[in-house]
Amino acid sequence: MLIKVSTDKTVREAATVLEVAVQANHFSVMQVHNLKESMAKKGGKTILATLKPTTLLAMFNAPPLAGVAQEVEDTIVKIMKDAASA
Repeated sequence: MLIKVSTDKTVREAATVLEVAVQANHFSVMQVHNLKESMAKKGGKTILATLKPTTLLAMFNAPPLAGVAQEVEDTIVKIMKDAASA
């Protein structure tokens, strides 16, 4: 259900490189949630995470859009991996 990618970057660093990777793949950032305080309490690595478009699509019974959802999901995975390793 979730796509998760870990990185050793700080939350701020990850957000910066993620935005660059998003734009490089012709997507855009719609919302940023600042969870800095919660993350600081938990410690550990920074984790980039999002819901899988294919999972979301399954809730709407729209099989003709499966290819598009998979393409979007593949691009999101690429964006997250690029940002985590940049």
